[in-house]
Amino acid sequence: MFDILTVVPGKKKLTQSGWHSFNAMCCHHRGHKADKRMRGGIIYDGDINWSYHCFNCNFKCGFTIGKPLSGNTKQLLRWCGVDDTEISKWNLASLQQKDLLEIIAVKKKKSKITFKELSLPDDAELIDDSNSEHQTFINYLNNRGVNHTDYPFMITPAETGRNSNRIIIPYTYQNKIVGHISRYLDNRIPKYIKEQQQGFVFGFDLQKPEYEVCLVFEGIFDAIALNGCAVTHETISDEQADLLRTLNRKIIVVPDMDKTGLGIIDRALELGFEVSLPNWADDIKDANDAVIKYGRLSTLLSILQNATNNKIKIQMQRRKIDKRL
Repeated sequence: MFDILTVVPGKKKLTQSGWHSFNAMCCHHRGHKADKRMRGGIIYDGDINWSYHCFNCNFKCGFTIGKPLSGNTKQLLRWCGVDDTEISKWNLASLQQKDLLEIIAVKKKKSKITFKELSLPDDAELIDDSNSEHQTFINYLNNRGVNHTDYPFMITPAETGRNSNRIIIPYTYQNKIVGHISRYLDNRIPKYIKEQQQGFVFGFDLQKPEYEVCLVFEGIFDAIALNGCAVTHETISDEQADLLRTLNRKIIVVPDMDKTGLGIIDRALELGFEVSLPNWADDIKDANDAVIKYGRLSTLLSILQNATNNKIKIQMQRRKIDKRL
């Protein structure tokens, strides 16, 4: 990328305040006397971006990488002796940096994402397969196609009343507890109660550096069964999308096969994520059901093979799901 000072003619002086001063080349083009008192100045914002200000005729312009050159900036370059062909090349070179800058911006945003550390219920304990009282919980997980060792599941077997008969799934971010969700094994309503901070994505800590894809589901058990992430509600918030983008990999959203799933599809496409709608049997309502019926590997392959951001293909699959609801 070009350095503006390399094309500014004449002597230059760096001031204590960071301005590079020189005789302004704009004044006599704007009806003023030619500057001989070094009233023109350029100051940098970082290594590349800069601003120009003439303290004589008050002409201003600047440059921000990733953005097109303004009319005033092009005019300043012409006054510096740069021809229009070269100006066009510099303009194009700036615009070509846009995608790179967006990646850098996402990485910067990653460092700002934080969640408050929270505590789990005092009476929560890890599932222990040597304890016969825990077998009911282990059986439930097995019926969901999940092993109790797949995640640090916790339970409250000694509790009575509202908090009895529940599995607790801790939420972690950067290996710290930042919330949890409780799943009750009986028929009480609601069957899930969660303590979740805004923007949190379940399973974020499960994503490994070598993964090229992140699968995003609505439900916790879908995510655990397939080492993915879960948004735990019917859409993807802006904060959750920002967190997912910090993974710097392909994001594939796998909706539930119901009305809420149909709703999350539009949001995924809006965010630029891919969507996968495998042609599973009619009795399959989500990825966890598919794991139980087909197994993990077959389910995973079907998701990857059907991932697309082609709106026509997605609409065709969407109609099939809509008909069976």
